[in-house]
Amino acid sequence: MSQTERLYRLKNWFDAGRCVTRDFLLQELAVSPATLKRDLAHLRDRMNAPVIFDREQQGWRLDPGLRHAGKQYELPGLWFSAEEIHALLTMQQLLAQLDAGGLLGPHIEPLTARLHTLLGTGTPSAADVAHRIKVHMVAARPMHLPHFQALGSGLLQRRRLLIGYLSRGRGEASEREVSPQRLIHYRGNWYLDAWCHLRNALRSFSVDAVQWVQVLDSPAASVPDAELDSVLGSGYGIFAGEDVQWAKLCFSADRARWVAAELWHPRQRGTFAKDGSYPLELPYADPRELVMDILRHVPEVEVLGPDALRDEVKEKLKAALARITP
Repeated sequence: MSQTERLYRLKNWFDAGRCVTRDFLLQELAVSPATLKRDLAHLRDRMNAPVIFDREQQGWRLDPGLRHAGKQYELPGLWFSAEEIHALLTMQQLLAQLDAGGLLGPHIEPLTARLHTLLGTGTPSAADVAHRIKVHMVAARPMHLPHFQALGSGLLQRRRLLIGYLSRGRGEASEREVSPQRLIHYRGNWYLDAWCHLRNALRSFSVDAVQWVQVLDSPAASVPDAELDSVLGSGYGIFAGEDVQWAKLCFSADRARWVAAELWHPRQRGTFAKDGSYPLELPYADPRELVMDILRHVPEVEVLGPDALRDEVKEKLKAALARITP
């Protein structure tokens, strides 16, 4: 146990109004008498803690007179209550289970161990938090951790990247020099928004499709956030495009109660109709992902427009029927 952790334990006992004996402290902190003496002196002399020895109770406690006289003390770094630590452990567990690619695990484990130590005994542990909270990821694609780390390093250092990229749509591999702009976690997968110097345009790259990465010495070109949002974030889903159209959908009354509670796009417009149905309008640039999500709600959704979007959904349905019809 480090000195900082011991000081936090001491502070916790003192703040709870306890008078702790020498034997108790030596056993709980697992230190020598000399180390305990140094820790108590550190609290008094450097942290201004009003720690006194109570001869009647044969233990150390805070002097209430000095404490209420306005003499403040605090430990270095962040101090968390047991409730706050439990909240942090809960968030850590959520992150760990959302982290399908194992990207954060090595960095989260030391924090978990530290929080567990600060909690002390007699409180729910990190293992109990893990037992009680489950997050199931669906359709998350695994990725190569060194590639993610290299992409993140280039992004934060504002360096250009040379990447080998596999375009799944065309089944083609290419070499791209890109200026990274931001990493996006979307539907369980990571994407890199970057300026592609080969295409001379903004592109979104699926991180799991990156086959190799080299961080270059040349500085990355920066694209204003407004332009990034305009090109890559204006339409529905992860696919980019500047030619934005508005989809007009109508969900049945049975499905409306669920869809009305969902955020499909920040700029969506939706209201309940008198018959209980739910008309929804949202912008899109590339219809591929939107069509997939519309098909998830068939037959409880009607595509009102544009005509091209409605026709594409019809063609997908016809193709599906052709595959299952003898």
